[in-house]
Amino acid sequence: MVNPALVDPATIRATAAEAWIRGHPLLRTYRTLYAQALDDADPGYVGGFGVFHHTARPATPADTDAVTPDVDTLPSRAWLDLRAEPWVLSVPAQDGYHVLAVQELDALHAGLIGSRTTGQDAGDYLVAGPDWQGEPPSGLKGVIRTATRLVGLAGRTRLTGNTPADLTALRAVQDQYRLRPLHEYAGTRAPAPAPEAVWPVWRDEVLEGVEFFTFLDFLLGFFPLTDGLPPAETELRGRLTDLGIDGRGEFEPAVLPLEVRAELDRGIADGRARLTRALAELRDCAELFGSREQLGADFLRQAVAAELDPYGLPAEEVWYGRWAADSEGRRPPNASDRDHLIRFAPDALPPARFFWSATMYALPGHRLVDNTLDRYSVGGHTPGLVRDGDGGLTLYVQHKRPAAADHSANWLPAPDGPFAVVLRIHGPEAEVLDGRWQPPPLTPR
Repeated sequence: MVNPALVDPATIRATAAEAWIRGHPLLRTYRTLYAQALDDADPGYVGGFGVFHHTARPATPADTDAVTPDVDTLPSRAWLDLRAEPWVLSVPAQDGYHVLAVQELDALHAGLIGSRTTGQDAGDYLVAGPDWQGEPPSGLKGVIRTATRLVGLAGRTRLTGNTPADLTALRAVQDQYRLRPLHEYAGTRAPAPAPEAVWPVWRDEVLEGVEFFTFLDFLLGFFPLTDGLPPAETELRGRLTDLGIDGRGEFEPAVLPLEVRAELDRGIADGRARLTRALAELRDCAELFGSREQLGADFLRQAVAAELDPYGLPAEEVWYGRWAADSEGRRPPNASDRDHLIRFAPDALPPARFFWSATMYALPGHRLVDNTLDRYSVGGHTPGLVRDGDGGLTLYVQHKRPAAADHSANWLPAPDGPFAVVLRIHGPEAEVLDGRWQPPPLTPR
C-alpha cells in the first residue's frame, strides 16, 4: 500500500526518477541473468546457476547481441545464488593475462581475481553472500564477500592470436576454471536449499513502464540493506518502502490510485531523460566501473556504466578511453565524408603493464565493423604495424583501406558513418590513472 504521506505528486515523481536510475543496473543485470541462468530456451543459456560458460571464439560483427565487445580477450560467464551457502571459485596457474570479476546484482565489483590482483598461481577463492556467518575453511587463497545474494562472474582471458592452436590453448585454460558449492569443497553436509523463487519473465519493455518497479521490488529481495551500504541507498529505500516497494516482491501497480501511477510514469520518463542526457554528455569512461566503495552512491554513473558495458572493469584493472569526438569538435566523428588518424608520439604509447588496444565501434549500438581485413582493433600486439620515422605510431582511422602500404598496415577500419573508438589499457601504469598520460586526439585528415 502507498503511504498517505507520499500523496504529494512531486515527491512521488522525484522518487520514481531516482529509483529508475538506481534500479536500472539491477534490471539490466537481471535481463542478462534471466537469459543465461534461467531461460533454457534462450540461445545464451549457460546451464543454470553455478555453471561456467566460455566463449570459444572472438566476437565478430555477426554477434549483434554483444554490447561494446572486447575482441582481445575471450569471456567466461557464470551466475551464483548465494542464499543457501557460499561457492568456491578455483583458477589454474597460467602465464597469460586473465581476470575474473565478481559482480553484484547492481553490477558493482565485490572482488577481482587475476593477473594483476592475485597473480598467476592457482588458487581457491570463497564467494560468500550477505547472509553467511560461517568460518572459511583452510586452504583458501582469498574470500570475497558480496552485498547481494545473486552475483555474476565475468571472466576475461587474453587471446594472443587467432590460429586454431591459439584458441585450443586458451580453451584449455578456461576449462580449468571451476565452481563448487562450499559443502562440496569442504566435504561437509549440504545445507537446506534456498526457497524456490518465482522468477519474473523478462521482457525488454519492462524498462519503459511502471512494471519496472515490480521487477525492482522483486530484485531488492536479493539485496538486503546492510551496514556497508551508503546513506543515499538507505534513504532512497525508505522512500521506496513508502511506495510499497520494499523487497517482498508484492508491489502491484494495478491497485495504485490513477494519480499515483501517473506520477510514477512521469518519474520514469524523467529518469530515462536523465540517463539519455548523461550518455550524450559523457566525455570520460575511464572511471565508470568499480567497487561499492568507489561508486556506491553515484547511481547515475552506475546507470551509465550498465548501459554502455555491463561487464566493464574498474580503471585500475582496465583503463577505458573513448574517442567520441574529433579534434574539431564533431560528435560523434563520421567516416562517411572524412578520414582520421590517431598519432602516438614516440614516448607516449599507452603505458600498459599487460597490453593495450583501440577498438572501432559503429554508432548507434557500439557494434563491431565489418571490413576486408576482419580487423576490429589495433594495439601494441597487432602484427605488422609500421612505426613512424621517429619511432611514433600512427593509426589510420577510415572507411576505405588506405592505398599506401604503411598506412594500410596501421589501418583501423571505420564504418561508412558515425563511430567511436574505445581505448583499453590492461594494467594501466600510474601515469594513466593519475592523468599525467592522456590519449592523443582523433584528427581529421
